[in-house]
Amino acid sequence: MKSNVIGRELELNRLHEIYSSGKSEFIAIYGRRRVGKTFLVRETFKDKFCFEISGLANVKTKSQLLNFSLTLAKTSGEEQKPAENWLEAFSQLADYVERCPQKRKVLFFDEVPWLDTPRSDFLPAFEHFWNAWASARKDIVLIACGSATSWIINNLINNHGGLHNRLTANIFLKPFTLLECEKYLKSQKIAFNRMQIAECYMIMGGIPFYLSKLKRGNSLAQNIDNLFFNKNGELHNEFNNLYAALFRKSEEYVKVVEALSKKGKGLSRNDIEKSAKISGGGTLTKILKNLEYCDFIRKYNSFGHKKRDTLYQLIDPFTLFYFQFIAKNEYNNEHFWTNSLDTPLHNTWASFAFEKLALLHTAEIKCALGISGIQSAVSAWRSEKSVPAAQIDLVINRKDGIINLIEVKFSTKPFVITRSYEENLQNKISAFKDENSTGKAVHLLFLTTKGVKQNRYSGIIQKELTLNGLFNQ
Repeated sequence: MKSNVIGRELELNRLHEIYSSGKSEFIAIYGRRRVGKTFLVRETFKDKFCFEISGLANVKTKSQLLNFSLTLAKTSGEEQKPAENWLEAFSQLADYVERCPQKRKVLFFDEVPWLDTPRSDFLPAFEHFWNAWASARKDIVLIACGSATSWIINNLINNHGGLHNRLTANIFLKPFTLLECEKYLKSQKIAFNRMQIAECYMIMGGIPFYLSKLKRGNSLAQNIDNLFFNKNGELHNEFNNLYAALFRKSEEYVKVVEALSKKGKGLSRNDIEKSAKISGGGTLTKILKNLEYCDFIRKYNSFGHKKRDTLYQLIDPFTLFYFQFIAKNEYNNEHFWTNSLDTPLHNTWASFAFEKLALLHTAEIKCALGISGIQSAVSAWRSEKSVPAAQIDLVINRKDGIINLIEVKFSTKPFVITRSYEENLQNKISAFKDENSTGKAVHLLFLTTKGVKQNRYSGIIQKELTLNGLFNQ
């Protein structure tokens, strides 16, 4: 089964193994909207489907059931009596599948969370279909796919009812890495250099659908203006559509990410409550957990800090870009991005966004450092005592007796370490050592876009990485 998929080697191999297993399989495939889940499944199985259906957004159970019956009728070529409930619908599907000629019967339920409308009893019927019929066979490949990651995790992966431990595999599809973005753009004959690819990633993240909208022959700036700032741009309303598609009561989720967008290093739970004006308790816990499931935010502790000092940090590039630029385009300037280049607004955003880019490529950083095989933990650090304040963008605490303190700097030319900045770096290193008695050697590293200019002050750096290091396999 050949495919046109860029990257995704592990996922493709796993799906091929599942198809060839010789037993019935039940797989959950999840990941954020537009990340390429449906494309991956269709490209992998192509003409192998016995049945395929996609849930409808924002409709009631009656419409979902009608869509199911119409899809089944079209697939089977036989007239179907509209099912009155999901038990009847799955019974009709079982009858049809038993007549399917394929040796392996691939059943693909796309956007399955949308099928589970309130009081529809979809999930119990889905459980019964697998437990009482499909699992007893050896020829079924049942694929449940969805962008509402929290629904997949809570109802399929961590199900405590009839589907507890029933999944035979689950695949979390992540956004592209920088290297995969580069491969994709080359496949589309879009000639961006690595600096432009990095800035594109800082805007869109590694979301294949967004990348597919880039027009060959246009500059990156032209593409961004056309897609996001033109009132008819294909991604002009993407932010609202994205959160509405993933979360019920999406307004509360937007309040949380908006609060986090204003604080690059993150906020505590109490600070989120105050800034987003959302009461604590179960509601906020659910919001934070669901945002974390979808990789919009991360929960972390600063190096040396206790669990009660947990911070929540926005790490989704597109969400950060939205609040920094799209939301601030109050005059509906269709060239807002181009006009913002090389302004303080753009430069401040680029600094934060490049830090997030580095955070999303810690595996590549370890590879560039030659420490992929060494057990290590990645965090950040900020001093509670140092004057002036000291903080480190990335800390890699290695099992081999070394702690890497990594300064992350975005610059359009080689970064210059001045005398005053060297003093600042010395202050950071001293504060880190004073507040963290680890007994390990502390090495200062620089990760920059264009490297560090060698001068009398650059010797403070033990090792430097450039943007190319983030393109490591």
